[in-house]
Amino acid sequence: MQAAETAAVLAALTETGATARFVGGCVRDAVVGRDVYDIDIAVDRTPDDNLAALAAADIHTIPTGLRHGTVIAVVASRHFEITSLRVDVETYGRHAKVAFTDDWAGDAQRRDFTMNALFADPDGALYDPVGGLADLQAGNVRFVGAPAQRIAEDYLRVLRFFRFHAWYGRTEPDAAALAACAGAADRLGTLSGERIRSEMLRLLMADAPLESLRLMQESGVLSRVLPDGTDIGALARLIAEDAAPDPLRRLAALMQGGADAVSRLARHWHLSNAQRDRLMAMRAPALDIAAAGDAGRLRAAVYRLGTATAVDLALLAGRPNLADSAKGIEVPAFPLAGRDVLALAVEPGPRVGALLRDVEAWWLERDCAPGRGALLAELARRVKT
Repeated sequence: MQAAETAAVLAALTETGATARFVGGCVRDAVVGRDVYDIDIAVDRTPDDNLAALAAADIHTIPTGLRHGTVIAVVASRHFEITSLRVDVETYGRHAKVAFTDDWAGDAQRRDFTMNALFADPDGALYDPVGGLADLQAGNVRFVGAPAQRIAEDYLRVLRFFRFHAWYGRTEPDAAALAACAGAADRLGTLSGERIRSEMLRLLMADAPLESLRLMQESGVLSRVLPDGTDIGALARLIAEDAAPDPLRRLAALMQGGADAVSRLARHWHLSNAQRDRLMAMRAPALDIAAAGDAGRLRAAVYRLGTATAVDLALLAGRPNLADSAKGIEVPAFPLAGRDVLALAVEPGPRVGALLRDVEAWWLERDCAPGRGALLAELARRVKT
């Protein structure tokens, strides 16, 4: 965490005597030996102090959340989230009225999980006000303080609990935490679809998400975020054949329903167009990839679906060998176009597309072997009939 950009930010923040420490995910992941991507820094100064210190060092800032103590520092296109130590004065949903402080232990008390309340000095010294290090090393996802209180402050913490258990849990889940999550399941409807989407896709990226999903199901949480039904067994079969943590493919295995279910989920979760289209292709496929039993049929399937969709469907069907074969198939471009039909004195209109589709199907039945000359001859024959 001591790259040149990080060192520049720390030097600016501490120039006037402030104490700055790494906090949260970057500390947690560094301790367990995982890659660190986002760097969060806590400082015992107010946001205005931090803005002034960074400006004095000519570091660009984005005052993204000043009311809650957060400033983004940008160095060489790298972003650092800098937050003043704070304590909650009043909480309401995802937001809170905060007071800034220089009390590190007080700041730790407002965080969600003990493993997220670890601080580290730039020299690597750890500060652990709430016992997060032992929990992290044991794989025990534990709320700071009473679980029900922490969840009432922000109902997204229900989903975060299950995500963190999927990523870091190695012990039996805390009974009080599970009970609090179950008790708050009916409040998940107050969360935005974007935040639900983010948590669920990150959960599905874990190497082993199945236990957390079963706990969510037992707690009544899973049906709140995927109301059209789920099939954990189907996801388990996919993971057994394909360990790659592809969250959208895993979501396709987990969810139930076809095109209508995908449309509802895409609207609620605010999926991107690309995510929606890929999920639709998996949940409402244009053809049965498992029926492509020989090379010619598989080539036709890859041509119709595209390689990526063919691979998705083969893996969802429990056919990893078929997926590998699909990846190796090269499909040539269909050599004809509308102008070839028009050149045969066919009037513009629906018949042009129909003729092209018929000749294309004839070409695919022959494993894409006929060349342009043979295709033009077949087109001419069909035009005359």
